[in-house]
Amino acid sequence: MTTSLMWFRRDLRLGDHPALQAAAADGPVVPLFVLDPRLAGSGRRWGRLLASLAALREEMGGALVIRQGDPAEVVAQVAAEAGASQVHVSTETTPYGRRRDAEVERHLADAGIGLVGTGSSYAVTPGRVRNGTGAPYRVFTPFLRAWREHGWRAPAGDPQVEWMTKLESEPLPDPPDQLDQLEQEAGERAALDRWEDFCADDLAGYASARDRPDLDRTSRISTALKYGEIHPRTLLADLGAHDTGASGEDVERFVAELAWREFYADVLWHEPRSAWRDLRGALHGMQYDEDPELVEAWKSGRTGFPFVDAGMRQLLAEGWMHNRVRMVVASFLVKDLHIWWPVGARHFLDHLLDGDLASNSHGWQWVAGTGTDAAPYFRVFNPITQGLRFDPQGEYVRRWVPELRHLQGAAAHEPWRHSDGLADGYPERVVDHAEERREALARLAELKDSTP
Repeated sequence: MTTSLMWFRRDLRLGDHPALQAAAADGPVVPLFVLDPRLAGSGRRWGRLLASLAALREEMGGALVIRQGDPAEVVAQVAAEAGASQVHVSTETTPYGRRRDAEVERHLADAGIGLVGTGSSYAVTPGRVRNGTGAPYRVFTPFLRAWREHGWRAPAGDPQVEWMTKLESEPLPDPPDQLDQLEQEAGERAALDRWEDFCADDLAGYASARDRPDLDRTSRISTALKYGEIHPRTLLADLGAHDTGASGEDVERFVAELAWREFYADVLWHEPRSAWRDLRGALHGMQYDEDPELVEAWKSGRTGFPFVDAGMRQLLAEGWMHNRVRMVVASFLVKDLHIWWPVGARHFLDHLLDGDLASNSHGWQWVAGTGTDAAPYFRVFNPITQGLRFDPQGEYVRRWVPELRHLQGAAAHEPWRHSDGLADGYPERVVDHAEERREALARLAELKDSTP
């Protein structure tokens, strides 16, 4: 009987898994995950991956084979040990993933073993949605229309898998101290439960509540999507098949948020260099500053702007941040502190449990004005008015900035206006927002004047 190898990567689930279905059709399956030292980390994000792997291994009854090393060597070795004629994967679309898979494919070919890619981490695999001339989209709204028109397959059924368990597995590395909490959140079952709870409790009203970090009404499904514990196609099918009590506007808004993830993955697929370089060259030559003290104040949530600091402290504490707040803190770093966006993008990836290269880098570029937005640079988020609008009673700020809990209501957003506002050790503002906004626009004007 033929044996196949299923190499898991960003698809740590069993349901709605086309690549696993293809592997199971070949016969007994050896499930493999390679701990790639080039992607290894520490802290909460590393712990979240280990927790997801532990949950997947439990779902398989302990069959998951864990190996550490260079995937090009490890995958070929495990395939030879298993006597597999094919290695099955979900197609990878990130720059590193594509390079890695090409290298693995060469090693396997030398041994007469094929690498078979089926499906991807997206409802529509990046690269497939194009405009009438065959070119990729660079603006979201027309991409959204074309993405909808293209459509996606129905979720794959649950595969009938016979696991092959005779290969040796290395133990999972020791987890960080936070694993107990992460373990409760990780894995396919936890992702499906979270999604079910969101549909039942919070999808209704999502269109209006999603921008309110004080209400905490978002799905928080992004981390499960990052690790592939649930597939976006599953979410889309559920939205179309069940009566959740949500309005059409609520559902359409959530679908659009999924489409943003797909759009940014598509942009990165076509423009791999945009992972860490400006997608658009219009602002090439923009003057940026290097001020380690200001960057550290931003990272630690000590800028003196409560809405910004609340978001940065939430990031450090939870490995997550509300999307509206992500935009505000990103704008503050780039437009108020005049720091180049990759500095902030790398800090996010160091801490975000849902840190996704495509969404992260292009989200930062959208704010910085170097990415997919058509007229973005002169948009400068005011951290005070943003806080007053989206956290009107200051609940979000007080949740994450204990030094301001003595201030009631909206006063938490402007503690400097109150005689006791800074009494509990909250810092003075590191910059004057109005002055830095003018400076940001002056730098833009100077760049335009110097452009031939």
